[in-house]
Amino acid sequence: MGLRLSSCALAVDDLDQALRFYRDVLGFEADATIAEEPGRAVVPPQQPDMRILLVPLPACPSAERRTVADDIVRRLVFATDDCDAVFERLEAAGAEVMQEPIDRPGVRDCAFLDPSGNLLRFTQTTR
Repeated sequence: MGLRLSSCALAVDDLDQALRFYRDVLGFEADATIAEEPGRAVVPPQQPDMRILLVPLPACPSAERRTVADDIVRRLVFATDDCDAVFERLEAAGAEVMQEPIDRPGVRDCAFLDPSGNLLRFTQTTR
């Protein structure tokens, strides 16, 4: 039985800001074929069959926002061939650094927050 992740939802505070970040900084493409209002989907260029749905949190009291966010992913891990290049690109774009590139057993990784505070980790397999 072969399983692959085809889509996930990510909570965002500002949809336009999130679209700019994922499109302009990470190089994803906006997917107009998915019209799940009020969200928008983005597509990683290396995985054209994968969709990340950016779901804006409601403009409501923070307790209700947390309840909605509890049902939505707040962390993504991406594989990359060059962790250091990704780090330089995101740092230059002003993304909030959570972890500079470090070596761990079998991987080199770094982490950032997107504009909505979602954790984005980038891992490079090492040998």
